[in-house]
Amino acid sequence: MAATAVRYLRSVGAPTAAEPYDALPRPDLRAVGADERLPVDAAEFRSVLGHFASGVTVITAPNTDPEGRPAGFACQSFASLSLDPPLVTFMVARTSTTWPRIARAGVFCVNILGADQGDLCRGFAVSGADKFAGVGYGPAPVTGSPLLDSVPAWIDCRIQTVHTGGDHLIVVGRVEALGGTDEGDPLLFHRGRFGRFSP
Repeated sequence: MAATAVRYLRSVGAPTAAEPYDALPRPDLRAVGADERLPVDAAEFRSVLGHFASGVTVITAPNTDPEGRPAGFACQSFASLSLDPPLVTFMVARTSTTWPRIARAGVFCVNILGADQGDLCRGFAVSGADKFAGVGYGPAPVTGSPLLDSVPAWIDCRIQTVHTGGDHLIVVGRVEALGGTDEGDPLLFHRGRFGRFSP
């Protein structure tokens, strides 16, 4: 799997990790037989999983577009992964048109959105539009990825590895820099709606 991820990153022109590391022993895995699969309806799957409230982010990368535009998309499937080394992860659909541009850049910035940034999130959820039109941002300190104005927290990363996960890709990033503020509430997403944290 690691070799496949490296080949994929090289095929889209992304730099691969400069520091090799020792992987853990492979677990014993087997394929799931056709007779073992439960008949899960896609709509029911979305409905049930929608009960899990999550934060909301915008993943950005510097310009790899012929038109000179940076890349970005709204992402709620983000999580911290490891403290040592510092790693984070996000999931992206394999059909995403933004992902190949991020892969080519080899870097990304996670912009964690605040409670009043629902409109910003909606703008980055639209496919094919100029998502950065009217959006203020500057370069993240290490990778130069767009760091959006007024986000309560951000994480500047290099792509470490990419794994396949059904119809999505699991992207692991190594944290190069990060920052945040203690002010404001996070933007939350639950059952198809935005909300805010209430203690």
